Amino acid sequence: MLNALILVCTVLVTPDLRDCNATNARIVIVAPEEFASPVTCAMYGQAYVAGTSIGRRLAESDRIKIVCRPHPSPGSPIEVRSAGPHD
Repeated sequence: MLNALILVCTVLVTPDLRDCNATNARIVIVAPEEFASPVTCAMYGQAYVAGTSIGRRLAESDRIKIVCRPHPSPGSPIEVRSAGPHD
């Protein structure tokens, strides 16, 4: 089974989306469901973030990356980080 790790990165920090990861993402969300296939995982991850208030308040510089992986990371399912001292 797979879990969707949803990463919201800003192009100001990671211009190349391939460099976006859980360490440098502005927002990290672990989707609450498990999936049998990577396709289902990716599609649900996109739909999940679109249905949240986070998805509706993305900045123009924000990009979303869905990572489907076998195990979720421990901790809170949503982590929001400050983009810098001028938030």
